[in-house]
Amino acid sequence: MTTSTTKTPVEASGTSNRFPLVLGLDTFGDHEHDAEDRPLSHAQTIRNVVEEGVLAEQVGVDFFGIGEHHTDDFPMPAADVVLAAIAARTQRIHVGSAVTVLSSDDPVRVFQRFSTLNAISSGRAEVILGRGSSIDSFPLFGYDLADYEDLFEEKVNLFAELLKGGPVTWQGNLRPSLHNQDVVPYTEGGPFPAWIGVGGSPQSVVRAAHYGFSLMLAIIGGSPARFRPFSQLFLQALERFGREPLPVGVHSPGHVADTDEKALEEFWPRWLQIITKMSKVRGFAIPTMESLKFEIGPRGALFVGSPETVAQKIAANLKTLGANRFDLKFGMPGLSPDSVMRNIELYGTKVIPRVRELLAESTDVELPSRLQSDLTERSGASDRQTGQ
Repeated sequence: MTTSTTKTPVEASGTSNRFPLVLGLDTFGDHEHDAEDRPLSHAQTIRNVVEEGVLAEQVGVDFFGIGEHHTDDFPMPAADVVLAAIAARTQRIHVGSAVTVLSSDDPVRVFQRFSTLNAISSGRAEVILGRGSSIDSFPLFGYDLADYEDLFEEKVNLFAELLKGGPVTWQGNLRPSLHNQDVVPYTEGGPFPAWIGVGGSPQSVVRAAHYGFSLMLAIIGGSPARFRPFSQLFLQALERFGREPLPVGVHSPGHVADTDEKALEEFWPRWLQIITKMSKVRGFAIPTMESLKFEIGPRGALFVGSPETVAQKIAANLKTLGANRFDLKFGMPGLSPDSVMRNIELYGTKVIPRVRELLAESTDVELPSRLQSDLTERSGASDRQTGQ
């Protein structure tokens, strides 16, 4: 990995210090609203994402990722196109997918698109491959969910062959075979970094190690500490397959504002709205203020608060998980462009330097208690209003 500008790699617990600390931002192209809470057009939301990526470089973020989605709440079906626009206006920041749903795409086209992005960015492209926890792309592109596992396994296998370079000969069951096929454009300086996103499957961890891809832990709920065995399994599997250690990253949602109270005020209504909506199709539990209290707390998966609160929690979880990279999934459908841009500014200028400082100190870090007291007050008020 070369996404970080850190001069001295920071060792996280359980992770080789050969990998530099990388602190990035991810977005799903969340559909933004204006100051009057009116939805912006999809086109304006996409243009805003380009500006967000440019700002991320200006404030010192290492990586900017965009995740593929196909809904009104996340109108981002062609992330690589938007990433190319960002790459053309930046010089340092690495750009890549927060997830590319490989199961419903063609591995050759994914390779070609990201090889092209790598050329435009002069070697700054990365790709994170996933099976698709959101399955909107399957019916859209005519794929059968009954083939969910087989599609991903077969397409990852082909993608690994494509990354090796040179003519490809490959045979599968769900895609036409390739026979000594030349695939362009060729990459400069070897393959671009490829990751596999894992949301809870040990088999996916072993798959990443088998193909020599880095591991991205997608933690969107519950205790991040429960993913520590995945980091350990990944290193063990790499050794078993005769491979050198590879980076481990963490992707989790959150929101940074000037104070804990403001972050909570901006984030909570939007989080409640989108999770409630998604619960109808994905079976999510509808959040309450009590559940939010846990998720924002030291053992939860949401990174919401002031720069100090968020930095402390990032540093603690990197050490717990033995990871060298953290990508904050910022934004939420309905947030305003101003709050999103302020989130990016604070993350780059306040959170990132503080995380580096905390990890360099190699001392135990604890989540400040200010947010907990505010949540307790809000929890009582919310429960009284909802009758829970």
